[in-house]
Amino acid sequence: MKRKGIKFTILGMSLVLGLSAFAGCAKKDDTANQTKKLSGSITLAGSTALQPLVEASKDGFNSEYPDITINAQGGGSGTGLTQVSQGAVDVGDSDVFAEESLKPEDAKALVDHKVVAQGFAVVVNKNLNVTNLTKKQIQDIFAGTIKNWKEVGGPDKEIIIVHRPSSSGTRKTFVKVVLDGNKDLENDKLGVTQDSNGAVVQAMEKSDGSISYVSLAYLQSDEAKDKLSGVSIDNVAPTKDNITTGKYIFWSWGHMYTKGEPNEVVKAFLDYVGSDKNKEVINKQGYINGSDMKVK
Repeated sequence: MKRKGIKFTILGMSLVLGLSAFAGCAKKDDTANQTKKLSGSITLAGSTALQPLVEASKDGFNSEYPDITINAQGGGSGTGLTQVSQGAVDVGDSDVFAEESLKPEDAKALVDHKVVAQGFAVVVNKNLNVTNLTKKQIQDIFAGTIKNWKEVGGPDKEIIIVHRPSSSGTRKTFVKVVLDGNKDLENDKLGVTQDSNGAVVQAMEKSDGSISYVSLAYLQSDEAKDKLSGVSIDNVAPTKDNITTGKYIFWSWGHMYTKGEPNEVVKAFLDYVGSDKNKEVINKQGYINGSDMKVK
């Protein structure tokens, strides 16, 4: 009986130790699965093409990090790059690489975070019924050589050009890939200038002879879909499939720059914005997850 009692005692102790170890492991696993508690604020400025993505990503991000406040401002890519370089904001949003807008020494101090790919479109008012333009026709329109829509298969109506300011990354991308880098084709004396993608859409909705270029994210609203058309360039439509395969030329990476490596709070947001967790928002807003791109 004595030996039997000893055996039961040893068995009982083993069970207790085993359960304690299991509980300890479970506790470690639970702790590992918890989101690290972070608090603070992040200020972003720059590209208005990226601004809808930042705004739409806030809710999902704050569901994981409720104590972090996101402040998003526009101003254009050039403004964002300048402000982050000066330390005025935490993140500078840009449609172009920093070295295309800043002095080499200032650009080298920044760290590039390519969060998404973003498509752009040359847009016209739907009343024109113009669905395709060649690159040469677009170049001639913005140079002022073609002045009436009837010259490119549209109605007898004067062409009104809506520009973006020189600080705009969307404009820089347009000049680079659609105007073939020829700045002589930019004629700001023709037409009007609007300071953001949103302002371009609003101006074009009121003028049925207008032409401009915007981020595809700005064509997602019902109002824009009803009044504006993104035209094909050389018969290639501005679609996700055509962008990811490189068939459609008018796109760029969406950059979020930091001055040096980001702190934990900023890094958490940058990691979230371009992640698979945020993929539904990325797609709904008209952007493209970087992992979907077949060209770099």
